[in-house]
Amino acid sequence: MSLDYQVMDQDYKKSLLETLYTRSFIFDAEKGFTLSSGQKSDVYIDAKKTVLSAEGMEGVGFAFFQELKLEPIDGIGGMTLGADPIAYATALVSTMNGKPLDVFIVRKEPKKHGTERWIEGNLKPGAWVCVVEDVVTTGASAIVAVQKAREFGYQVRRVLALVDREEGGKENIQNQAKVKFDALFTKTDFLELYRKEQKIKEAAAKKAAQQQQKPVF
Repeated sequence: MSLDYQVMDQDYKKSLLETLYTRSFIFDAEKGFTLSSGQKSDVYIDAKKTVLSAEGMEGVGFAFFQELKLEPIDGIGGMTLGADPIAYATALVSTMNGKPLDVFIVRKEPKKHGTERWIEGNLKPGAWVCVVEDVVTTGASAIVAVQKAREFGYQVRRVLALVDREEGGKENIQNQAKVKFDALFTKTDFLELYRKEQKIKEAAAKKAAQQQQKPVF
């Protein structure tokens, strides 16, 4: 079975962006939000609202697979918890399309019993992998994931994120982890949708006000 036969046309990224915008994007210029990095922002992108939904999981898995299907990699994974649903969805889609990618998980701290290791999964040292992330701000967690993957013996080919907040994460990952970084979407993509939505709302409000002002005969 191939997901290419499902309703996943060439606009799959546009469709996924709209899903992310609807489910995960919040804008608050007055109160703002405190990010995991400690920084303040008027934009918050709660990607888990999308990647943990049935609709979003299918779209994310398909989109990541499209980005990675020609890569010479054996597996996909990253820092728990953000990378987990992305890796699971992509692995499922990859298997259904004839290029199975195994998943690895980087713990936030080493296992306290048994093997006492940082990495969980079936991939063996020497495997080529892609590190994934949901939302990248400073890139700190992705850098740690790359470091731990390399310490375990994996060869990290690239880092691929769902969203790049364009706040230095890309540069940090490329400079500190020395690995290629890409993202399916950027914060700019969401802000463009937000501005379009606001213009539509303003136009509708203006039209409604004009209609109320029309004289009744």
